[in-house]
Amino acid sequence: MQVTEINAEGLKREFKVVVPAGHLETRMQDKLTEIAGQVSMPGFRPGKVPMKMVRKKYGPSIMGEILENAVNEGTGKAMTDANLRPAMQPKVEIINYAEGADLEFSVAVEILPEITVMDLSTVSLVRDKAAVPDAEVDETLSRIAERNESSEPVTRAAQDGDVLVIDFVGKQDGIAFTGGTAEGYSLKLGSNTFIPGFEAQLVGKTAGEDAVVEVTFPEGYGNEDLAGKPATFDVKVTEVRAPQAATIDDELAKSVGLENLDALKQAVRDEISRALDGLSRMRLKRALLDALAAGHDFPVPPTMFEQEFDHIWKQVETDREAGRVDPSDAGKSEDELKAEYKTLAERRVRLGLLLAEIGRVNNITVNQDDLNRGIMAEARNYPGQEHMVLQYYQKNQEALESLRAPLYEEKVVDFILELAKITDKEISVEDLRKDPDDAGSAPAAEEPAKPKKKAAAKKKSAE
Repeated sequence: MQVTEINAEGLKREFKVVVPAGHLETRMQDKLTEIAGQVSMPGFRPGKVPMKMVRKKYGPSIMGEILENAVNEGTGKAMTDANLRPAMQPKVEIINYAEGADLEFSVAVEILPEITVMDLSTVSLVRDKAAVPDAEVDETLSRIAERNESSEPVTRAAQDGDVLVIDFVGKQDGIAFTGGTAEGYSLKLGSNTFIPGFEAQLVGKTAGEDAVVEVTFPEGYGNEDLAGKPATFDVKVTEVRAPQAATIDDELAKSVGLENLDALKQAVRDEISRALDGLSRMRLKRALLDALAAGHDFPVPPTMFEQEFDHIWKQVETDREAGRVDPSDAGKSEDELKAEYKTLAERRVRLGLLLAEIGRVNNITVNQDDLNRGIMAEARNYPGQEHMVLQYYQKNQEALESLRAPLYEEKVVDFILELAKITDKEISVEDLRKDPDDAGSAPAAEEPAKPKKKAAAKKKSAE
């Protein structure tokens, strides 16, 4: 097998591979000999079929397998001999092949650049931090109390926020329609859980009072027979109840599964603290990425860059069609926008390659424990549906693998942060929650420090 490099331009390499016909024929003979003992044909005992007939019947499929293996071996040899690390899957093109002739094919590949990682211990960062305000803990406790409110009967007219116990019958053209009737239904006025206009017409009603509520079902309502059409509801108010927020005490804590009020307060404080720590980390990570981008300049594989830019630009066009245009894009020509997004795409690819190289050199991997933690973190984003999320990842290997890239990125970031010089800076909660450039939560290899990109761009992965 002869491998000749025919092009070496930037990160592009191209090779010509020639596999001698004799080599292919030797493999063919070896394979035919291997299967001849099991071949059975009418008129011949098993294993006694003439080799010529075996070749005629099985030769084409065997040669297809031999050629595929030869191409794979030739491609691998080209990479190994030149000590190359492909950035993308090599492209193979058959130049010449005929039965009894040499196999000639080309291998075109883009390689990973040589990356010299800066001294990570020289990176200096400021980590913004904020203490949990006591007032915010109190506000959260109040909201918990409101969510656990009860109600008591009152004799006055109903006010916004009251709970009315009602019986009702919905009618269209004077005829009751299916699904429009209920008895003893508890409706909180102002909750906007009923058809628009329904609840407002019950404000001022008293227990025992009858009312006719006139509404128009919204366009796109689930029942096509009612969508966009007027209707009336015969309503009888059986009870008016005033909401009573739960008392913030040990009983409230027990109602949400905690031992006492102190435990509830601590749980609330811990939750707020975790959220603030998350914001702090996002800011720190962004500053780290900016420092890494400033400290490295190496070429990126053209196809990786093109794919990333196409990915971003398609999202930009999708957002445009949906009427979502970033204010910073206003008034710019398409050429100007493409230039900006190309800068963004190049940064993403470069930072992605850099993080991957740092991880490779330092033997950073994602193990099963990391994946399990990632799954649990995802499950926490769906309160009440944690079990379904866990099942989803257990049954979907592709989804599970999709967690690996961001988890790997975070482990590499953690590794770098351990080496960097970090100074903590106390700031207010309000300042911490301000997005300094509308990109603080961007993934690694996300946009540069300059553009405030971009609702569309933020959706993109770093990989």
